[in-house]
Amino acid sequence: MDTRIGSLEVCKPANNELGCPPNGVVSAIQGTVSPTVINSSEATLGGHLARRLVQIGVTDVFSVPGDFNLTLLDHLIAEPELNVIGCCNELNAGYAADGYARSRGVGACVVTFSVGGLSVVNAIAGAYSENLPLVCIVGGPNTNDYGTNRILHHTIGLPDFSQELRCFQTVTCYQAVVNNLEDAHELIDTAISTALKESKPVYISISCNLAAIPHATFSREPVPFSLSPKLSNKLGLEAAVEAAAEFLNKAVKPVLVGGPKLRVAQACGSFVELADACGYALAVMPSGKGLVPEHHPHFIGTYWGAVSTSFCAEIVESADAYLFAGPIFNDYSSVGYSLLLKKEKAIIVQPDRVVIANGPAFGCVLMKDFLIALAKRLKKNTTAYENYHRIFVPEGHPLKSAPEEPLRVNVMFEHIQKMLSSETAIIAETGDSWFNCQKLKLPKGCGYEFQMQYGSIGWSVGATLGYAQAVPEKRIIACIGDGSFQVTAQDVSTMLRCGQKSIIFLLNNGGYTIEVEIHDGPYNVIKNWNYTGLVDAIHNGEGKCWTAKVRTEEELIRAIETATGPKKDSLCFIEVIVHKDDTSKELLEWGSRVSAANSRPPNPQ
Repeated sequence: MDTRIGSLEVCKPANNELGCPPNGVVSAIQGTVSPTVINSSEATLGGHLARRLVQIGVTDVFSVPGDFNLTLLDHLIAEPELNVIGCCNELNAGYAADGYARSRGVGACVVTFSVGGLSVVNAIAGAYSENLPLVCIVGGPNTNDYGTNRILHHTIGLPDFSQELRCFQTVTCYQAVVNNLEDAHELIDTAISTALKESKPVYISISCNLAAIPHATFSREPVPFSLSPKLSNKLGLEAAVEAAAEFLNKAVKPVLVGGPKLRVAQACGSFVELADACGYALAVMPSGKGLVPEHHPHFIGTYWGAVSTSFCAEIVESADAYLFAGPIFNDYSSVGYSLLLKKEKAIIVQPDRVVIANGPAFGCVLMKDFLIALAKRLKKNTTAYENYHRIFVPEGHPLKSAPEEPLRVNVMFEHIQKMLSSETAIIAETGDSWFNCQKLKLPKGCGYEFQMQYGSIGWSVGATLGYAQAVPEKRIIACIGDGSFQVTAQDVSTMLRCGQKSIIFLLNNGGYTIEVEIHDGPYNVIKNWNYTGLVDAIHNGEGKCWTAKVRTEEELIRAIETATGPKKDSLCFIEVIVHKDDTSKELLEWGSRVSAANSRPPNPQ
């Protein structure tokens, strides 16, 4: 690998103004550290790991204790700059590390062997799909048990301890099994630096009897990482820019569309620079929302095929050339493979590759370099945006509610829109919140996160915990469906322990509404809970918490006024009772198209 250890270069975190969180490779290098000699009794593996985490920007680690990781947790807790946060279960600890990484650029969780590791693996898979650098640390078996025929607890009853490792191999970019001190330093540093370099999760298993043992390799303060930057092939870059400029400059009404891989490519600012230079209409894919500034003068909305924001799809799909920066075209983002796009009109820019129409393709070309160079070669062309401006009709407002009329979802989101500012961030759970939150207009500096590629229901509870812990200066507004909340509700408890002040809107419509619109059945109906009563029970008089149950617009207005006024320093949980069939029109359209894609008959053999 091309990681250099030994430089004392200083690199400050990138600016987050454009909604592109600092990638671990950038934000992880905090400053110079003199090669201080550490007291021999403190020169332990656990101490080294703790110092490394702090050094890369992790000041909070999400954990669940188990007998194989307890000594390691002692050493993490002993690090004064590291806060170990105990979660209710491993899945939520992983989701919290995911949410933390979205803001800080890197996250970490600590669980125990096998029962903890196999529980957290679903969250790690989600982080892998979203290109998030995450360090998953597992307390492993005693070194003396490796290579024996012994059967250990927390295993499936076989004297083979590799089951957990094999499960992690497909959802992490590097795996380190630390069961001796001689190579522990190298394995840990290689794993962490690989996570930062690849922007993917890594797995580190540390034998339970090693964390507290001093070793000479840990006798000095770890020198900060200096990761060798990835470089574009200069000739390839020039050729790609030449071909793209020729392609776009002869187009009549070209457009730009930003995708989710802008984050991992660290190209948000470069993409905006390109948009400023060329004057093209600027759209964003649904999974890229929050990475492109919606206050940009040529922003036209979310491109999501048949469920795009008004007039956006018409402009994108009628364009004679479109540049997609960092797209992911899956069945969900393509609305059941129904996008009206033509390959011969498209330039696809991935983090390290550019493909122009049906060819040619250019490898070893970094997105950031390509966009910056292309900006200098394009002619100004505002035709597509002018067309949008001509046909655009401002969206209307929901019908005014009659006094004490049951609350409608579109009315609720109209009020959430008014809450948004540079001091807030939206977390949207898998479900109809995807579609309703897509329609929110994000003011400058407002964060936005959701998990579209993996789409694991319940993700938002842990992610809200982690994101709020990473940026305590922002107030998180989480929109969560009742079905999703039932999966991971416990860690509202951890939010309270951490003194967080998020606002959770719990949409109680009695079931898995997104699945109803794909394929209905009795399995989509869930047992109704008294959600405010549950949160009150979790609160149990400890910490600052306020709950409300609302059924009308009047009650919602009063609840928001309270949450943003007298209870602004409290965790606020607002249960919103809505009709089971009250869904966005976008979900109705999307659900029918995804259902059609799912139900395609087998191809004839």
